[in-house]
Amino acid sequence: MNTNKEFDLIVFGATSFVGQILCDYLVNEYTEANLTWAMAARSEPKLTELKTKLGEKASLIPSLLADSADEGSLQMLCSKASVIISTVGPYALYGELLVKACAETGTDYCDLTGEAPWIRLMIERYGETAQRTGARIVNSCGFDSIPSDLGVMYLQDQAIKQFGAMCPTVKMRVKAMKGGASGGTIASGINMYKEAVGNSALQAEMRDPYSLCPQNHKFTENQHQVVFEFDDSFDSWVGPFIMEAINTRIVFRSNAIRRGGSYSDSFCYDEGTLTGAGKAGEKSAKRISLGTRLAPKLLSLGLVRNFLVKFILPKPGEGPTKEEQLSGHYDLRFLGLTESSRQIRVKVTGDKDPGYGSTAKMLAQAAISLHRDVDKGDSPGGFWTPATVFDYKLLDRLRAHAGMTFELMPDAQEVQN
Repeated sequence: MNTNKEFDLIVFGATSFVGQILCDYLVNEYTEANLTWAMAARSEPKLTELKTKLGEKASLIPSLLADSADEGSLQMLCSKASVIISTVGPYALYGELLVKACAETGTDYCDLTGEAPWIRLMIERYGETAQRTGARIVNSCGFDSIPSDLGVMYLQDQAIKQFGAMCPTVKMRVKAMKGGASGGTIASGINMYKEAVGNSALQAEMRDPYSLCPQNHKFTENQHQVVFEFDDSFDSWVGPFIMEAINTRIVFRSNAIRRGGSYSDSFCYDEGTLTGAGKAGEKSAKRISLGTRLAPKLLSLGLVRNFLVKFILPKPGEGPTKEEQLSGHYDLRFLGLTESSRQIRVKVTGDKDPGYGSTAKMLAQAAISLHRDVDKGDSPGGFWTPATVFDYKLLDRLRAHAGMTFELMPDAQEVQN
């Protein structure tokens, strides 16, 4: 830990939709002692409004002004904090200068991006700098992709304990999920599709499951992508999962850079959404599949994209209500197969809306763990994934403070319960 900084954490983008939820969590729910932190955003009136909204406790939290386009103000943030949390997206539009500042100053960094092409670009531009200065850069510390990445890590550790071997094949299935989308998240997705129009290289990258792996990776396994199918191992129809594109790439990067060696050189991983065994389940899986295939085509059309942004989709700063966040939840099921076809199953759950209520807690705990639990001697500077930089101390934090569970399921029949 860097003990010479004024703050342990700074939340940059505190007035964004997720930033407000995260600050509310730190002010009104987080209970560990001796955490020093500050809120940062570009608008002083909005910071003042946020502190008033959060109540009396928030009046004691310092606030700082910084702009994603002002490199000097971002350098100032880095001079004051051990870890910067960024909720300012789309990251491809607003995120690079902060990553640059953190990499150059040796400041640790966490975000919740699901923009794989942007992550790859940041690794290319600032990976060597971060290694030299000691900055630990950890992307995708929200619902994408902590449950998937740590879920696979937990499953593999349990497989070693039970079978003495890891699983070269793992699949994740969404059994249940309730939550909404914010304008900021939608804006990030739309921006990726907008940038891909007419860019064949970017389109090819977005199809490459190993796009976030180091260039010298040796993985050649053709990865399965769920479109529409019946999964016998879960006795259910399965459709695509919207977060699969980022989650799988983070998991494959973890497989490539794990310090203890890869799960397997022929590791296979896919994600999907369970819809049920009967006709209704089949129809639901077909609908999800059709929507997943149509969305990129529609969003690539400028007129359609502009109409949706202007009249239909939520705007940045808009999102699920407090009640919707509290009533949200998710239940993810992981199945691993060893080379000898022995099965192991793991269940990961969260008690809030996955993209916002739960994501805010995950992101906060990841940053706190990076500051308090992850020694720089063991995890030096560079671009990490959640499963490669954090150990079980983060799992313990998520269980204790973020409403999450990571459980080994006792038998194959449990998946039906």
